[in-house]
Amino acid sequence: MIYLLGGSGYVGQAYQALLSRKGLPFKNLQRSALDYTDVATLTAALKRDRPAFLINAAGYTGKPNVDACELHKTDCLFGNAVLPGRIAAACEAAGVPWGHVSSGCIYTGARADGSGFTEDDAPNFTFRQNNCSFYSGTKALGEEILAGHPDVYLWRLRIPFGHVDSPRNYLTKLMRYSTLLEATNSISQLDEFVAATFACWEKRIPFGTYNVTNPGQVTTHEVVELIKESGVCLKTFTFFENEAQFMRQAAKTPRSNCVMDSSKLARAGIVLSPVRDAIRQALAQWQSAASPALI
Repeated sequence: MIYLLGGSGYVGQAYQALLSRKGLPFKNLQRSALDYTDVATLTAALKRDRPAFLINAAGYTGKPNVDACELHKTDCLFGNAVLPGRIAAACEAAGVPWGHVSSGCIYTGARADGSGFTEDDAPNFTFRQNNCSFYSGTKALGEEILAGHPDVYLWRLRIPFGHVDSPRNYLTKLMRYSTLLEATNSISQLDEFVAATFACWEKRIPFGTYNVTNPGQVTTHEVVELIKESGVCLKTFTFFENEAQFMRQAAKTPRSNCVMDSSKLARAGIVLSPVRDAIRQALAQWQSAASPALI
């Protein structure tokens, strides 16, 4: 049996769908039924149920975007930095291995040679550099808190997208925002992300940190061209002149735009689709919010 925390969120729902498709028994823990933020309570539940594995998809991202984290710093700090440490303590006490959904948004830019950041590169978009959003700073703290803990995977997600229209879907955001920021990023197809992360446990690859992004990098303009090519959205897309204009007119906090290297995961035998192929596939299967399949 699998324990799932944060199962009601965008990523957590994808985990629920994956585990259901696999026919695996799992318990989607609700805080209203069991306060898993309390170490003693979670430890007791783990010792009672003896799950084979725990997935933590809980955290604080802010709605509609990370700007909201600037207004709810206590919740953001607790969800992204304090809670992972409490889960680690409970899992260690109960002897349960687990996986934590982290974020690649603790980086900005690319390596000096233009290649993606690897798991060995120190995060450079954090409170320590004093250059980050509050969200990114708390996610970096969460990784620091988990450093050295045994039997845990840290899975770095970046800008999730998929084929279902959703306010959390990167493709939906590009279609709905009035003006876009041109940037270069590595991104994660959501269904591939959850499948790849759970495969870490299924294949028993070594515990540790993994960048779980679709291989390659893509610019905002390139994604827009793929959207228009698919016919899903044919509106005229407009862009800010530069990041300074974006910060003046549309944002409360800096954004992480970065390139990541997922070859460590590939060397472990877990490979995601090339990023442009994954985007094309999502658009080819696009389900709008008004689709009967979603009602």
